[in-house]
Amino acid sequence: MDRQKPSFWKTPAGFAALVLIGTVSYFLLIEHRQHIWQFLPFLILLACPFLHLFMHGSHGGHGGHQHRGESEQDAYQPGVEDGRKDHEHHH
Repeated sequence: MDRQKPSFWKTPAGFAALVLIGTVSYFLLIEHRQHIWQFLPFLILLACPFLHLFMHGSHGGHGGHQHRGESEQDAYQPGVEDGRKDHEHHH
């Protein structure tokens, strides 16, 4: 049987990392609040590329989403036909 390895964040080490990140973030915000507000616009802009990388990591990037041997037209056509049938059925 093929067992998948659990996500890092669901392991004890991952939980400890989350607690550590949370604690450091809390003290950083409390002790250095003035500095954080000063650089907040830059932090938001810096978050954009990181979010882009992490959000696209789960589906393999910007490549096509067709199945093997299936062209874009082949994937599009059944949806068009279903829409036409549904439209004709309602009128």
